[in-house]
Amino acid sequence: MLPRLVLKNKSMLGRWLFLLCFLGFYTCTPDEPITTKGDLEDIEYKPESYNYIRPDNYPQLEYSSSNLPTVAGVELGRKLFYDPILSKDSSQGCFSCHKQEFAFSNDVAFSTGIDGFLGKRSSMSLVDVGFHTRGLFWDGRAADLEEQAAFPVNDVLELHFNWPDIEKRLQRSNTYPTLFRKAFGIKAKKEITDLLARNAISQFERTIVSSGTSKYDRVIAGKEVFDNDEFDGYSMFFDLGEGNPLLPDAQCAHCHNEPLLSSTSYFNNGLQESYSLTGFKDLGRGGITHDSLDNGKMKVTTLRNWKYTAPFMHNGSLKTMDDVLAHYSSGGKYSPNRDPLIRQIQLSPTQLRKLKAFLNTLNDEAILHNPAYSNPN
Repeated sequence: MLPRLVLKNKSMLGRWLFLLCFLGFYTCTPDEPITTKGDLEDIEYKPESYNYIRPDNYPQLEYSSSNLPTVAGVELGRKLFYDPILSKDSSQGCFSCHKQEFAFSNDVAFSTGIDGFLGKRSSMSLVDVGFHTRGLFWDGRAADLEEQAAFPVNDVLELHFNWPDIEKRLQRSNTYPTLFRKAFGIKAKKEITDLLARNAISQFERTIVSSGTSKYDRVIAGKEVFDNDEFDGYSMFFDLGEGNPLLPDAQCAHCHNEPLLSSTSYFNNGLQESYSLTGFKDLGRGGITHDSLDNGKMKVTTLRNWKYTAPFMHNGSLKTMDDVLAHYSSGGKYSPNRDPLIRQIQLSPTQLRKLKAFLNTLNDEAILHNPAYSNPN
């Protein structure tokens, strides 16, 4: 039995607490190892499959059989997505660069990491990200969402942390061990790993899907019709003008395919000027494949909800959609492997206005207000 003590000052209290820690009577450090076996087995594990919802005209959502979605897994991923526990100083998380009010992108050209340094590229929108099966990030360096979730944590320009320490934080949390048990059936806190955390985040991110209720979607479904300007813009976007000089091919649909209005491919869209294949400031896809013909190529982003994702392009250099249309109408900047479809289109002001009218039909505020995507913390 411990002796009864009258502690006259804080210094004396501190010395006794240290002694009690040393003797093992008092738990005073969060750094002790998690060693208990089966400490979560009394919590019910009854997984319920999660069915991803998608518009009727969307393709099937593909994901690995090693990460089958469950209701508990999606909810855990949503909590982790919004939790700054993933950053070294517990100030930022996935949500810092992918904000719901900006269609899960950001409103600046480059996001600022925890140390005050700017990132090297703009944050891509996560809308419909689960349908991209040929690499993620502007350069495609991550094969899938599970792999993608590892990068921001380790990046010194972003969360500047490491997964082993995150594992310890999650294992010692008052709430996460129970959530991991319900999501993945782990039996002990020490079984919480970075892989399970990334699996959960991926399960949540695959739920971030366009609602399919934009005017464009309603027209395609036969529930509404375009006005005259929107229809002309639609015709130019998809080259339906049939030789009509008033409705030329705007060369949009080659990269922005239906129904996602994006692509899983990589293109050099004339944004960077270079007179050699090695002269690009940002190598893009070529930096990953090490094929000089891929230098300067970037992943195609979605045009759905573009209104909320400015500034545009990998470097945020185009501030408005008018800037984007002017860039493409000019043919872009020269480089040896500039895509041949990026040429001087030279649309008139009237044609550009009609094209933008169609592009506006791709916007849908539902993604901004869906409570299933909001911060649960």
